[in-house]
Amino acid sequence: MGNALVCISTEGAREKSSKHEVNHPPLLASFKGRAGLLFSLSSSENKRKKKAGKFDGQLDEQALAAALLFNHHQGNNGNSLPFPRSKSVVYPSSGSKKDGFTRSSSSRQQSRSDSLLTRPGQLVNQDLETNRVVLVHGGGFGAWCWYKTISLLVKAGFKVDAVDLTGSGIHYSDTNAIRNLAEYVKPLSDIFYKLGEGEKVILVGHDFGGACISYVMELFPSKIAKAVFIAATMLSSGQSALDLISQQTGFSELVRQPQTFIYANGKHSPPTAIEIDKTLLRDSWFNQSSTKDVALASVSMRPIPFAPVVEKLFLSSNNYGSIPRFYIKTQGDCAMPASLQESMINSNPPTQVFELKGSDHAPFFSKPQALHRILVEISQVPSKHI
Repeated sequence: MGNALVCISTEGAREKSSKHEVNHPPLLASFKGRAGLLFSLSSSENKRKKKAGKFDGQLDEQALAAALLFNHHQGNNGNSLPFPRSKSVVYPSSGSKKDGFTRSSSSRQQSRSDSLLTRPGQLVNQDLETNRVVLVHGGGFGAWCWYKTISLLVKAGFKVDAVDLTGSGIHYSDTNAIRNLAEYVKPLSDIFYKLGEGEKVILVGHDFGGACISYVMELFPSKIAKAVFIAATMLSSGQSALDLISQQTGFSELVRQPQTFIYANGKHSPPTAIEIDKTLLRDSWFNQSSTKDVALASVSMRPIPFAPVVEKLFLSSNNYGSIPRFYIKTQGDCAMPASLQESMINSNPPTQVFELKGSDHAPFFSKPQALHRILVEISQVPSKHI
């Protein structure tokens, strides 16, 4: 099939296909009715609730995600949508040096980045190296998982792209047909090929998205200002994601996660994809997330292509190693335990480590404000100080 770039972008990115008409999964069609619910909210009603110091805590978060996807599909370039704010604690700013990198505690007082939640567009006037952020989802996820992060970043003045990797989200490709990591990350690579001369981005990856952004870091080092790994596979050169996990003492626990292999080419051939048992997501991946976000994930997640998971990455110090890296640990993560994250950090030390206390494997669901503040803080780190 022809390749297609599918991403949610605040700069008006469109879904494109070189040869074939894109046939979206039934998920998108089913979202249209929910999206209508969001747009029918009375502005006067919202004002009344805000005046009372409250936000509509009952706002259907699935409808919000649906609106983002549906508007993108229809070419709507709206840059912000409301959602309930989390009650997550304020997290890292300062820390001590350990093992060659900086660790940040999640118990500090409010930082200057905290106020950006209530000052829309403020960053536009700040002297940042770049205010463009590219969000890369993890295995099984899609651009839809970033809906809270997109809204917060846009309100703070960032330009945001949230990409659907091949066979993910509403991308039309069959997951079982993906043969290597290059095919899987092609929609992400296409973003970098289209960047202007001298233009840079902050590249953010979650889960298996860590291996994906590492692959791109090796290809486009001059176009990436900073790389952020959120509970992500931060590989050393010569490793695959499967290598990384299998080397850990807790591997026997990890293989009991809610997943099964798909053999599209027959049982005598290697697996083609990993299917996630969505009935067990609450306990394993989203143990701190809301019921609505778990429901959104259960109807949106797709199989994970197997070939990219076993592909080894070869990363050089001149390319991958030239980009400042930041790692965000999720302390309440049952899918990628803190011990596994710590092992990656020690094996391949980043510039700075942040910790999100009380977050499950999906901080964009369970701790959206805390995650946002960390991303803002990272964007403000001067390159000359790295």
